[in-house]
Amino acid sequence: MDAITSSRMAAIDANCEYLGIKRLQLMENAGAAVANAIKKRFKSARIIIIAGRGNNGGDAFVAARHLGNYATKVLLIGQKENIRTEEARHNWNALEKTRIPLIQVTDSTAFDRSLIKNADVIIDGIFGTGVRGKINEPESTAIDIINGSDAFVVSVDVPSGFNPDGGEFEKAVNADLTITFHRMKAGMPDARKYTGEVEVADIGIPEEAEFFVGPGDIKPFLKRPAASHKGDAGRVLVIGGGAYSGAPALCALAALRAGADIVTVAAPESVSDIIASFSPNLIVRPLSRDRLTDDDVPLLSGLIEKHDVVVMGMGLGTSDETLGTVRKIVPLCRKAVIDADALQSFLLPLLHRNIIITPHAGEMKRISGARVPEGDEKVDFTRNFAHEHDVTVLLKGVIDIISDGKEVRANRTGNAGMTVGGTGDVLAGLTGALFAKHNAFEAAGAAAFINGAAGDAAFSEFGYGLLATDVINYIPQVMRT
Repeated sequence: MDAITSSRMAAIDANCEYLGIKRLQLMENAGAAVANAIKKRFKSARIIIIAGRGNNGGDAFVAARHLGNYATKVLLIGQKENIRTEEARHNWNALEKTRIPLIQVTDSTAFDRSLIKNADVIIDGIFGTGVRGKINEPESTAIDIINGSDAFVVSVDVPSGFNPDGGEFEKAVNADLTITFHRMKAGMPDARKYTGEVEVADIGIPEEAEFFVGPGDIKPFLKRPAASHKGDAGRVLVIGGGAYSGAPALCALAALRAGADIVTVAAPESVSDIIASFSPNLIVRPLSRDRLTDDDVPLLSGLIEKHDVVVMGMGLGTSDETLGTVRKIVPLCRKAVIDADALQSFLLPLLHRNIIITPHAGEMKRISGARVPEGDEKVDFTRNFAHEHDVTVLLKGVIDIISDGKEVRANRTGNAGMTVGGTGDVLAGLTGALFAKHNAFEAAGAAAFINGAAGDAAFSEFGYGLLATDVINYIPQVMRT
């Protein structure tokens, strides 16, 4: 299997929790895998475990328990009161009930170097995949002591201090063996100096935690620097309306609820006042006539330059003149989400990697000329289309399929109550807001999950009487989880 980044691994861990697979269970499996690797190589040994206060240390605590029949001692770097996670604390507490000696090392002068010198095996569980930047004491000294020993060094998941994504780092443990979990980490293939031999351990993460988008996939969209200014979180231009007024308004309001700083709606003059009446938070720019026309291209060109992403198609109608104008606008967009009436076959030569299309099956047939199959064939169909046209596809359905032609994910949040009009417009606005500052594939997957989860929350309150505006109102709640 392909190597994986630390951020993707963190998302998968969170998705496991969402599926009901507890982190404590994964930690037990991880620690047991480390212990079993040592048991295969050593029938007896003096083992020193040097553990940090996070989940990497928790994995090492589990390994210690499984190695209780060996001459095993555990050195905790820091005080037990400062163990950072519930799972690691649970496994430390379990160790306290065993005969395994436990030593707390609170500063760099407190290491019993003779103890480490006499070890046959050292298990390095100081840092996991999240460490970056300068390494503080006493962890820095711990790494030096490990590297200065003659013991066989086994690192838990990654050598402590090592950047698992292949970037720069200050220092790292030089392991003889690294037991990494679930998948090889991205920086490992070219880092044998630090990793030594690498074994990939299956710790019980199911395929569903990777294939279906979940809460882990939305976490990157929830971070914002404290020093952010207006516009830094995204400027979204919605081009829609004329035939209808509600669709672009719903799209724009969803983009705001998803965290975009500025949302501008460019709509034909005939509906611009109606759209503005939906909320004072909307910036509405009237176009020249009662439908989108070529006369609007100069104004739209200037607006496109001032926004990060364009979301286009909702409520435009399908007159020849309007669709001809859409054809001229698409090439002006650096980033675009194309939905609804704008999803036409003429798009095919205009698509590129910074475009997301959000069709349902009928619209996909209109674009591609082919019927969308069911089951596993639907996954292949979506991936092949995305690959052929170098575009990201969010194919809406009972189960949404998302692909950029390389990767494929699916989303199963949502419910039958969301067949009400407007929920697709909400999804388009959500997608645009997330796409403004992130890549297309990740934005499309996260938007599908958030939209469906907000719809599920709305359904729990309103049942089949839910409205698209109810879905919008639940977006912030989903994005806080």
